[in-house]
Amino acid sequence: MSFSEFRPLDENSLIEYIKATPSLSSKIGHNYDGLKIKEVGDGNLNFVHIIVGPSGSFVIKQALPYIRCIGESWPMTKERAYFEAVALKQHGGLCPEHVPEVYHFDRTMSLIGMRYLEPPHIILRKGLIAGIEYPLLAEHMSEYMAKTLFCTSLLYQSTTEHKRAVAEFCGNVELCRLTEQVVFSDPYKVSEYNRWTSPYLDRDAETVREDNLLKIEVAELKSKFCERAQALIHGDLHTGSVMVTPDSTQVIDPEFAFYGPMGFDIGAFVGNLILAFFAQDGHAGQGNDRKSYKEWILKTIEDTWNLFHQKFTALWDEHKNGSGEAYLPAIYNNPELQKLIQEKYMKELFHDTLGFGAAKMIRRIVGVAHVEDFESIKEANIRADCERRALELGKTLLKRRREFVSISEVISAMKHV
Repeated sequence: MSFSEFRPLDENSLIEYIKATPSLSSKIGHNYDGLKIKEVGDGNLNFVHIIVGPSGSFVIKQALPYIRCIGESWPMTKERAYFEAVALKQHGGLCPEHVPEVYHFDRTMSLIGMRYLEPPHIILRKGLIAGIEYPLLAEHMSEYMAKTLFCTSLLYQSTTEHKRAVAEFCGNVELCRLTEQVVFSDPYKVSEYNRWTSPYLDRDAETVREDNLLKIEVAELKSKFCERAQALIHGDLHTGSVMVTPDSTQVIDPEFAFYGPMGFDIGAFVGNLILAFFAQDGHAGQGNDRKSYKEWILKTIEDTWNLFHQKFTALWDEHKNGSGEAYLPAIYNNPELQKLIQEKYMKELFHDTLGFGAAKMIRRIVGVAHVEDFESIKEANIRADCERRALELGKTLLKRRREFVSISEVISAMKHV
């Protein structure tokens, strides 16, 4: 059979496809006996097949021309697979320790073949729900974010390289528009897609829709998201896009990637850790009040930002005489000025991180797509209490983000909700 035009693969056509693709068949030693295939796409947008044979394994991810969890009523370009593949390769080149290797990409079939992250890797969000500590998480994620964001920004690139890359990723507009809708628009108006833990949060959702100051701040963040081509961001860097073991951290699923504001990635990750923190009371049970686990989450949030700040500015210092064109050495080469510039840049990035993180938190409570951290809390009244605390902090962070000068102040605000 030929694969010269798009079609969704099932188990049988998948095997035919692998046989016809040397870069994939070589990964399983061209051995089709005892091949195990499992479809595991638990996300909203794609088919994901795990292929494991006696002599090797890989994952096939195929994008569908609509949002899988909603169906053909919500069309969605399958071109997103191209941007995902390019982002995986570029981020993987900058940070190979934390991005799975791409073996094969087929634009016609909207299909990516990549490394299978074998057990005991699990989705970070599930580990956070289960109360598992990951001692290297902050170290690894700060490393991933520092390298990918710094090296795709004008602190490292020339404006020529940067503009070319921005132009290419402008093609991912459809997924950007999805974010514009679900993060920056829907939660602040009446929308058929919104939902929340009703009736408990009815008034809270209404309050979000009536908050003028919140709407003014969200407009500013939306405008930054749409207009600020700061770096090649992952675009969907929540705890469901990270796979972990106690000593491995792997970032997956960058199909929303484009040149946008760095704080959107850092905020997505930190904001989802904050949601995990507020969900813990709903997962506490006999014999485990999750108190020490909550402390671990707080420390991880604090370490993530502080390590990111440290690694990002270290890269900046290392490359300050490189080809980056944001701050030309001929102008910015004295140490006092360098320090002032860095402080100003990092302060704005911190405030962006809080603003975008807060927007991501709010939309997970009163918008279309919720998080398992809360959804897995069975008793609706307990779930609503957890969500309400997260929502309150989210609104505070979004409206008053510029008043926070350090991550420790954010931790303190979390403890006092």
